[in-house]
Amino acid sequence: MLILITYDVSTTSSGGQKRLRKVSKICQNYGQRVQHSVFECVVDAAQFAALKFSLTSIIDQNKDSLRFYKLGNNYKNKVEHVGVKESIAIEDPLIF
Repeated sequence: MLILITYDVSTTSSGGQKRLRKVSKICQNYGQRVQHSVFECVVDAAQFAALKFSLTSIIDQNKDSLRFYKLGNNYKNKVEHVGVKESIAIEDPLIF
């Protein structure tokens, strides 16, 4: 299923900057960045549970926020892109 993850981490302190880097790193392990604080991740239910647990254990719930949008398995007709920075096919192998 496709999950869209958005986050807003307060960076007014060094702890916030560290949390921001950790959140970004974890999201990069599961999907692709499509905007500064937005990731698309194709995961199964177990991977989503692990991802959500990892992210919620890092953030400060009094200062930061996470949003998870579950677009499901038939997401290809639900996502439309306009503009620069065309995304890659996230189900294809990533070779760098």
